[in-house]
Amino acid sequence: MPSNLKVEVRVALQAKLQAGLHEMALNLTAEQQEKLLDYVALIYKWNQVYNLTAVREPMEMITLHILDSLSVLPYVNVSHMQSKHLLDVGAGAGLPSIPLAICLPDLQVTAIDAVLKKVSFMRQVKAQLGLANFSVIHGRIEDQKTGTQSMPEDFEVITSRAFSEIGLFVKLTKHLLAEGGKWLAMKGTIPQQEFAKSGIKPDEVIALKVAGLEAERHLIVLKNQ
Repeated sequence: MPSNLKVEVRVALQAKLQAGLHEMALNLTAEQQEKLLDYVALIYKWNQVYNLTAVREPMEMITLHILDSLSVLPYVNVSHMQSKHLLDVGAGAGLPSIPLAICLPDLQVTAIDAVLKKVSFMRQVKAQLGLANFSVIHGRIEDQKTGTQSMPEDFEVITSRAFSEIGLFVKLTKHLLAEGGKWLAMKGTIPQQEFAKSGIKPDEVIALKVAGLEAERHLIVLKNQ
C-alpha cells in the first residue's frame, strides 16, 4: 500500500469514496475500494514529479477521477460480452481504464497512450496493485492493429475521456472495434456541434451522475453495426 498519504487523509478519502459510491448506487468490495485509494495515492505521488494530471489534491481526485470514471460502470455489461476485451484510448493516468479494471476483474482492459511517462505510471500501478487483467501499450492508436501479441483480437468496447472530437475518435479506432461492438465516449455537455461536423448519429446519449460534481457529464454510445 502506498504510504505517501497521512492516515487521516486516507480516512477522509475513504469516507468520501464510500459516500460517493452510495450516492451512485455502486457496490464495491472492501478490497476494490482499498485499491482505488491506493491508486489515488500513486497518482498523488507521481503527480508531484511528473505532472500526470491537472488535478492536484487527493480529495478532488476522488470526485474528478475515480467517481467520474466509475459513472460508466453500469454501461460496461461484461456478462453480455464474448471476449470481454475493452480498450481505453488516450488513457493518460489510466482513466477510466484502471478504475474499471479494479472493479471488473473478469474484464480484460487494455490502455494505450503516446506519452511515455503516463505509460510508465500505468505499468507501475499494474505492478503495485496486482492488476492481472490490465495491460498497457505505448504508442499512437492509429499505428496499432489486432492479431498481435499486445492486441490479439478486436475489442468489444472502446472508451475514451481524452478525445476532443468524436469523429476523430471513431475514425482512428474503427479498425480495432469488433463487429457489433461499441464506442463509449465520455463527454461534458452533449457535443451537438461534433455530431453535426462528423455526421455521426449516436445510438444513445446518457446523462451520467457523478457524486459531488455539478458539471454536466454525458456518455455517448455508438455501435459498430
